[in-house]
Order: sequence, then C-alpha cells, then structure tokens
Amino acid sequence: MINNKSDRLFLGVTVVCALGLLLLVLLMAIFIWRAAGPSVEAFGGYFFFSREWDPVHRRFGALPYIYGTLVSTLLALLLAGPVSLGAAIYIAEFAPRKIKNTLGFLVDLLAAVPGVIYGLWGNFVLAPWLARFVEPSLQHHLGFLPFFQGSPMGIGMLAAGIILAIMISPVITAVCREVLEVVPASQREAMIALGATPWEVIRRAVLPYARTGIVGAFTLGLGKAVGETMAVTLVIGNRPQISWSLFAPAHTMTSVIINEFTEAVDPLHLAALIHIALVLFLITLLVNILARLLIYQISRRVRIWSV
Repeated sequence: MINNKSDRLFLGVTVVCALGLLLLVLLMAIFIWRAAGPSVEAFGGYFFFSREWDPVHRRFGALPYIYGTLVSTLLALLLAGPVSLGAAIYIAEFAPRKIKNTLGFLVDLLAAVPGVIYGLWGNFVLAPWLARFVEPSLQHHLGFLPFFQGSPMGIGMLAAGIILAIMISPVITAVCREVLEVVPASQREAMIALGATPWEVIRRAVLPYARTGIVGAFTLGLGKAVGETMAVTLVIGNRPQISWSLFAPAHTMTSVIINEFTEAVDPLHLAALIHIALVLFLITLLVNILARLLIYQISRRVRIWSV
C-alpha cells in the first residue's frame, strides 16, 4: 500500500507513460487502417496474393513485396545468427579483458552506423564483388539448385540478405553478449567441477540458462531486418518479381513505399502503399507475439527443469 504523496505521484506518472505507449500503438494502427481504407475496400484479401502492381491501370497486389521482405529477412537471419552468437560467446566467455573491451566497443560502433552507409557500401563494393567472384562461383558449384541460377548481377536478393546480415549482426551480438555475461558463475563452476570441457560448459550450462535472452536478441535483429529501408533499397534491385534465384532482383515492402510514396498522385495508389505499411505493421506485430510466446515456453521449461 502506497501512502506517500510523492510515491503515488511517481506511480501515476509511470502508469500514464505505460498506457501512453499502448495508446500510441493503437492510434498508429487506427490511422494506418483508415488511410488504407480505399485499398482495403477495392482489393480485400486479393491484395495479399496478387502479383500485379500497375499504378496506370490502378491494380495493386502486395505478394512480391511480402515475398521479398520475408526471404531477405530469413536469409539475413540464417547468415547472421550463427556468426553473431559465436562472436558473443567468444567475447563473453573466452576473450582476454583488453580484447574483450575493444571488440565490445567495435560491435557497439557497428550497431550505430546508419543504414544508408551500409547501402552505399553494398552498392559500390559488395555488389560488384558478388557479381565478379561469389555469384559465378556459386553458380558453377551449386547451379543445379534453383537458388543459384540466373545471371550474376550482384544487385539482388543475395546482396540484400548479406547487407541485412551485416546490419543486424552487431545488434544480436551485443544483446547476446550482455545476456551471457549475466549468467551466474555458479552455473559454470558446477559444470567445471564435474570435469566438463569449455564447450560442454557453454552448451550444457550457459546457453540453456541464457536461452530466453538469446531468443530476444534474435527477435530484435529480426525486427531491424524487417523494417530496414535505405540499405535494402540500394542493393536489392527494386523489381517486383518472385523468383527462386537469389541472384534475381526483388522488392520489399519498405523499399516500394520509399520509392513510390512521393510520386503517388492517385489516391488509390497512395492507399495501396499505406496498405502495404499496414501489412508490414501486422507482420512485425505477429513476429513479436510469436517471439513472446516462444520466450514464455522456454522460460517455463527452464523453471520445470530447475525444479
């Protein structure tokens, strides 16, 4: 029971701040829904499955952009996940103090670099390198797979996935490092006392204890990859097509919004772009809900094991 006036005032301010955040999200959802109303009424559920995007004839479909967003994001997670977790384990568990501080500073610095800088580097350095060396090699050795067929142009889905992986790696690494560093020393000491090797200590004691935080780190990286705009726009090719090949140009929901929003003079065209923003908002919300459910399930299992 809080009796002090200052404590009650402080509690009221914190409650207002918390409810204000919820209200802000709700107002954003309502505004986006109302602005996308003409597109929702005109296309309905067909908007999610149509490949056609023709502003001249006023026919719009979001499937190529949804596909490009999901594939580039999943590719970035597949590339960045193991590297980020491995870097976090080395920094938190094995690196000497001087190297640890230096690496930690560099990781934090990379996380603060603006996305447009990554995009320019990807356009002028990464894409030519992919077109000249990496993609021809992948096509030569793995060309029997549909993912590595087509013309090696450098600009395309593979470049976008690599850029996103580079961008989200510092975020995942920094959060995983913080999570690993707060694992109690007793967890490690108990395994060492049983004669476990360093790898067994990490695998059996540290990672299970930090699993919830690691999932949260990957969720943050996923959110950053889904919402990234400038870097992806500069390297993905901006062509609304669906292709199995990672060499082919593609489009994402964020890139089509930034490319066409200022030129959308037709109200239905503008509503269709906002409709894509609504889809992006719902995908982000769904990903966070699934991540919270996963974290809850993992935490529940950890509590059961500890009992």
